[in-house]
Amino acid sequence: MAAPSDIEDLIGLMARLPGLGPRSARRAVLQLLKKRGPLMAPLAQAMAHVALSARDCTVCGNIGTSDLCPICADPKRDTGEICVVEDVADLWAMERAGVFRGRYHVLGGTLSALDGVRPEDLRIPQLVARVREDGAREVILALNATVDGQTTAHYIADALSGSAAQVSSLGQGVPIGGELDYLDDGTIGAALRARRRF
Repeated sequence: MAAPSDIEDLIGLMARLPGLGPRSARRAVLQLLKKRGPLMAPLAQAMAHVALSARDCTVCGNIGTSDLCPICADPKRDTGEICVVEDVADLWAMERAGVFRGRYHVLGGTLSALDGVRPEDLRIPQLVARVREDGAREVILALNATVDGQTTAHYIADALSGSAAQVSSLGQGVPIGGELDYLDDGTIGAALRARRRF
């Protein structure tokens, strides 16, 4: 016997989340239904609250609960360094590492001729204006090492060529603990090109 239509609707919505297919979504919904009191009800309340309170930071594009995210509102952060990332998940990953004390700029994706994503579809014009208005010393391009990521990085570097900011990118290559035999050719090539004095 199939599940009632409202439960099937919930399964369908859950299946649209990244990393969840129909079977995983069905298992997740069944688990939520088994733990309605301790899990499902608080989850539904938290989701409803976040749906009403979450908003994009007006400066960097991070997600917060006010016009300025906690990072942009923090006076201890270095306003002279801006780390450019594709999306909020990348920003959160950088923050998890705990090594960057500057500010961020979330593009909202990468340029893609195949998908029709142009510079004005992303937050690139806002980045250029922000760098010029704030007088940033350095713009760090922390974009994924994909064709679209590198195309976007080159575009941004060209757009910022008239500013006083130094444009840099994250080092790429062999990860700590990585073995050459397990790396792809592109990673080995990037590591060789990004070599530094020992």
